[in-house]
Amino acid sequence: QVQLVESGGGSVQAGGSLRLSCAISGLTNTESCMGWFRQVSGKERERVARIDGDGISTYADSVKGRFTISRDNAKNTLYLQMNNLKPEDTGMYYCAADPSRRQNCYAYGYTYWGQGTQVTVSS
Repeated sequence: QVQLVESGGGSVQAGGSLRLSCAISGLTNTESCMGWFRQVSGKERERVARIDGDGISTYADSVKGRFTISRDNAKNTLYLQMNNLKPEDTGMYYCAADPSRRQNCYAYGYTYWGQGTQVTVSS
């Protein structure tokens, strides 16, 4: 079965950086839609970034210019580099995959999810 395991979360001060990793196993097609989401307490889950099979990425307005999503298909790993972190970036971060799509990634098509990794940014 497909498994996604996030790592790299932690506590940092505002302005700091973190690099999240998502180890993926069980996917037959690595060139598929993948994304990072975050869940803030009391708020709906937000799609932070996505990347399709062609390497084209899309970001939420709140993280543009600060976050970078990337993938290493050979290593079956998804990354999220987070720079200039702000307190509002605090939340549980999840990686997700939609193996049914390579392009035109659909917001509701992510059927596989990791357990999440906590990111806490202090002011």
